[in-house]
Amino acid sequence: MGGCWGKTPFLQGSLCHQCSAPLLSDADGDDVGFLCEDCSTIARPWGQGRAALQYKDNARKLILRFKHGDREDLAKPASLWMYRAAQDIIRPDMIVVPIPLHWRRFLSRTYNQSAELAKGIARHGGLTMCLDGLERTRATKVLDGLTKDQRFATLQDAIAVKRKHEALFQDRHILLIDDVTTTGAKEISVLTLARVVKEA
Repeated sequence: MGGCWGKTPFLQGSLCHQCSAPLLSDADGDDVGFLCEDCSTIARPWGQGRAALQYKDNARKLILRFKHGDREDLAKPASLWMYRAAQDIIRPDMIVVPIPLHWRRFLSRTYNQSAELAKGIARHGGLTMCLDGLERTRATKVLDGLTKDQRFATLQDAIAVKRKHEALFQDRHILLIDDVTTTGAKEISVLTLARVVKEA
C-alpha cells in the first residue's frame, strides 16, 4: 500500500490560492502570480481553494475506486491529505459542508463520497460539520468529459442551502468539500481531494 501512495501525484510547490493549480516560478523561486491565469480572468463563486492531488494516473484510479468501486475505506487517508493541504485556510469558525448527491445517484452509490471526506476533515480540524446543509434541486448529468463552460452551465442553480439550515450558515465561513474540483454565507472556501491540471 505504501508503494501505491508513493506513486500518487500530490500537488506541491507554488499553487494558485483560489484553485490549487501549479504556478510558474521565476529563477529565484518566487511565484509569478498569486492566482493562475484562469482565476485571474474568471469570477469564481468561492474565495479560496485547495486540493491535495493532481487528477491523473494513480490519483485518478484511486478516486474512481472511491466513487464507483465501493471503497469507502479510502476516505480515511484521503481526508487527512485534504486537511493537510488546507492548513493555511482552515479557521476555527468554519462549517464543513459536503457537496450533496442527488437521491437517485445516492441510491446507486450507497454513500456520498464528499460526506465521508467531510467527516474526516471536520474530525482532524475539530470543526463544526453540517452533512445535510445543501441539497440538489435537480439531477445533473455526469461532468466527466465536459468543458469548463458546460460544467458551470450544468451546475447552475442545481445546489441550494436547505431552508432549515439558513440561519446556521448566516455570516459563517463555509468550507465546501468535494472530491474533484470543478447562500447567506459570509465566505466560501473550497477543498477538494483532487483537481484537473492543464498539461503544458
